[in-house]
Amino acid sequence: MATDGPATTASIPPEAIEFATRMYNAARAGEKEIFEQALPAGLPANLTNDKGDTLLMLAAYHGHADLVKLLIQHGADPNRLNDRGQSPLAGAIFKKEDAVVDVLLEGGADPEYGSPSALVCLSMFKQQDKWGAKFEAAPGKGKAVKPA
Repeated sequence: MATDGPATTASIPPEAIEFATRMYNAARAGEKEIFEQALPAGLPANLTNDKGDTLLMLAAYHGHADLVKLLIQHGADPNRLNDRGQSPLAGAIFKKEDAVVDVLLEGGADPEYGSPSALVCLSMFKQQDKWGAKFEAAPGKGKAVKPA
């Protein structure tokens, strides 16, 4: 589990690792009710696993648009890349999760950010006709800030 700084699993209590694992699994499963309670209670919206996948990335990849929206409303960064440089938006394009793509674009996702970017994924997966105009008009286009 990682949040902002480097931590080794040896320095994290087993209970915390177990709790984080439950949260990652809940994000994959789209268990919105859990997050409706946990986020206001202090769960970090950008909680990140050992692969750099945030809760938002996991929810987006597994097609849970309602959970993606909730996470963004609680401060989850729609442009946070995982350790492979992938964005939640690129993952949603890859998985053809249309509702998730819409929510991410509305939430400020930058289609030009990541490697490959979601814009490149449009071409790779032949979805330019479907998303090209929305990507051009995306409120977050060109606004993602690369980490220092």
